[in-house]
Amino acid sequence: MGFITVGAVTFCGAYVALLRQRRSPDALDASRAQRTARIAKLGARRARRTAFHKARRTFASTQRRIDLDATHQMQSAQDVAAVLGEMKGALMKLGQMASYLDETMPAPMREALATLQQDAPPMSAALAASVIVSELGEHPNELFAEWDPVPMASASIGQVHKAITQDGRAVAVKVQYPGVDAAIRADLDNTDMLFRLIGLAFPGLDGKTVVTELRARIIEELDYSIEARNQTLFAEWYRDHPFIHVPSVIFELSTPRVLTTDLVDGARFDDLLTWPQQEQQLAAETIFRFVFRSIYRIAAFNGDPHPGNYLFAKGGHVTFLDFGLVKHYDPPEVQLFSDLIHAMCFEHDITKFRSLIEHAGILQETATISDEQVQDYFGHFYDFVRENRVVTFNAEYASDTVRKMFDLTSPSAAVAKQSNVPPAFVITQRINLGLHAILAQLNATANWRCIAEELWPWVGGTPTTDLGQLEADWLAANPRA
Repeated sequence: MGFITVGAVTFCGAYVALLRQRRSPDALDASRAQRTARIAKLGARRARRTAFHKARRTFASTQRRIDLDATHQMQSAQDVAAVLGEMKGALMKLGQMASYLDETMPAPMREALATLQQDAPPMSAALAASVIVSELGEHPNELFAEWDPVPMASASIGQVHKAITQDGRAVAVKVQYPGVDAAIRADLDNTDMLFRLIGLAFPGLDGKTVVTELRARIIEELDYSIEARNQTLFAEWYRDHPFIHVPSVIFELSTPRVLTTDLVDGARFDDLLTWPQQEQQLAAETIFRFVFRSIYRIAAFNGDPHPGNYLFAKGGHVTFLDFGLVKHYDPPEVQLFSDLIHAMCFEHDITKFRSLIEHAGILQETATISDEQVQDYFGHFYDFVRENRVVTFNAEYASDTVRKMFDLTSPSAAVAKQSNVPPAFVITQRINLGLHAILAQLNATANWRCIAEELWPWVGGTPTTDLGQLEADWLAANPRA
């Protein structure tokens, strides 16, 4: 499977730290100075509110203090979420990530940031229509048989509208916010400062390599024609799959700023959490299979696994959305993944594992740490597939994953400071942060080793679950797979 070193997530981690310290889309702030000023104003506003809150607390009763603290925390959280939602771009994406990655974040902050996952403030109907005219040459009311001016979802880069094509096809039309490309580039300029700061704590990290890879992948998201090709790759490979679905792209109604795909109905992640545990288990298994089947069969990873990118139906049926951030692997990179799994999970040879990560540039060859420290740090990310046993992803496991990355007082910090992140692992790290967090929310329980052996092509294990048997039957009847 994948693994991570702390350097790969400094972009996310540093911004989460920023949120903790500081606790209209129609006019997107585009410049670095403008967007930095928005964050600075947020910090100043929070400071004033905190000072006023402390003054009110001074003479309050114990119960009154509890009530005041709860109100203050909620107002602060809502303020942060509102600013990020209005700013769009990379900062908003980091707010989305923080909302489900960090289990230790206060509940009001998590709840407020969770609104960014699928319901960010939208741009006006007129502005969305102007983008359609600019990109496709006609007003949406003329281009489509039916057009809903009210977006069904809005997020960090664009918003999605329902429509019906002239030939009666129900579609989802994603329209990019004007100016968001400049806004994201401004946000990415700030990552240079963040990585310099983190580099003081993690001197082994090649911050330039990480920033370069991260910038390349995120900027790719701005071109919907790239996303269309990525989505088509997955849609064609998983065509007629029994429980994995990727909507087809309508290329004649798509451009670099507009993406039109088949419309799919389904329940959102919050709805899934209210379903019976068995349904949640099936959904978790499907997500797990999709991630690792794709890496080893398509040599690609959909690098943005968060709750807003799934639609669910009963029986483990999951529709996967948003293919803007996709990492494509070359054969040597995939071979490295498999070699690491062999060393850690089959041979249990930490000396060999260490040699592999040193040769790959992940751990410094001169690192002054023991093999036991290497085992403790990297072994955590293989624990759920190291042995043939039932394992539950829970909040404690997900939080431990985050702590291993960011807690500079932990024993793991010694490993992290002497580690680096090759380009192939900058986006791959989302497997450990994003996937683990999602599976933990579902309390996902299974013999993941047995399922993984079905997905690892060098093993080709026999199915051990009902979904596994369905997939095996599909694979047998599907030559392209």
